[in-house]
Amino acid sequence: MAEFLERLRAEQLVAIVRAPDAADAVRVGRTLLSAGIRLIEVTLTTRDAFSAIETLRDDAPEDALIGAGTVLTTIQARSAIEAGAQFLVTPALTEAVSGAGVPVLAGAYTATEAYNAMAAGATAVKLFPASAGGPAYLKALRDPFPTIPFVPVGGVTLDLIAPYLIAGALAVGVGSPLTGNAVRGGSLEALTQRAHAFLDAIDAAS
Repeated sequence: MAEFLERLRAEQLVAIVRAPDAADAVRVGRTLLSAGIRLIEVTLTTRDAFSAIETLRDDAPEDALIGAGTVLTTIQARSAIEAGAQFLVTPALTEAVSGAGVPVLAGAYTATEAYNAMAAGATAVKLFPASAGGPAYLKALRDPFPTIPFVPVGGVTLDLIAPYLIAGALAVGVGSPLTGNAVRGGSLEALTQRAHAFLDAIDAAS
């Protein structure tokens, strides 16, 4: 778990792939990997998501980690891990957080939820939806909980990378502002350009 936190601290970006089906997720995931992004989450709302996770895990460079997102149940957690998921992400404090055996980014928004997520065994807290409070809200949470690793997710745009990191985010999770229409057959060249822009913003803010 400590190693995963170090990866989050080093990469500072988790790409969230929420696609209509596995083929789209694989297409986008491969492009993101080629662009240099090394932490990729495939949401289980994607049709045949486990197949996409397995394929991307097989394709990914050794230094990349492929995870499963929107994990709600222990059954989903086990299936994702069997497919090769190296970390799990939940939208809330679900039953999948405890005893998963792999790192878990547990969804939480309030101070109570964040505390309970860590007490339940989360590796880090996915602050969701981050857009509801923005970087100022993250800073307010960090003041009483300086040791909780927060990863804001939801509405994290390019111009918010630096403010979130300055406010104390360990990393950020980015979905549609990064993937755009590529998950529905849009330009992979444009996706690559967006990926480079986000990586440049991370570098500039570090």
